[in-house]
Amino acid sequence: MTHSSRQLFFSELFGTFFLVFVGTGAIISNELSGGALGLLGITMTFGLIVLALIYAIGDISGAHFNPAVTLAFVVDRCFPVDKVALYISAQTIGAVAASLCLRVIFPNAKTLGETLPSGNWLQSFVLEFLVTLILMFVILCVASGPKNKGIPAGIVIGGTITLLALFSGPICGASMNPVRSLGPALVLGNFNSLWIYIVAPILGALCAVPVTRLIRDKEADARE
Repeated sequence: MTHSSRQLFFSELFGTFFLVFVGTGAIISNELSGGALGLLGITMTFGLIVLALIYAIGDISGAHFNPAVTLAFVVDRCFPVDKVALYISAQTIGAVAASLCLRVIFPNAKTLGETLPSGNWLQSFVLEFLVTLILMFVILCVASGPKNKGIPAGIVIGGTITLLALFSGPICGASMNPVRSLGPALVLGNFNSLWIYIVAPILGALCAVPVTRLIRDKEADARE
């Protein structure tokens, strides 16, 4: 079934809104509650909201919610170039709207879930690059092209996000998504280190494409 540009736009907009609202909302809740959720609770929240959204609207837009994922699908030649601007604009609007909404609800929150390095910039850059590469590698292996809906993919992708965020989150924030970091940064007006969370995830996702092709034969997979 072919979906209209309107459906694709609002699927990515609301999906990204829900992702950023729930995910960074968990960070804010943890902050304001004195650590009630903890690292595991926060990472599971991110993984579970992605899982739920893949089930809900993965068959409409593909549940990208991430410019790095969209660009990687383009490089993998399974997503049309003429839809890139539509997707990235929807993702950006959704992320910023979520952060604005959280600012209104939690005016006393200090960070809005923004991503900042806990150490030096190079450490966080390399971590963001590698965890995004791993995530995109998994997505390319389990997703049937840029559109995806299904129990296996939802569980695997959501679980991968949880796993990667568990070990890298305390160091780099485990963004793996430029607009997830852009939303809080724009609302707070804090652009320190934002470039790391834009450049590293995009490079990581793009590098996942040739890595995947070294292992998997797309044409052979399609025949099976």
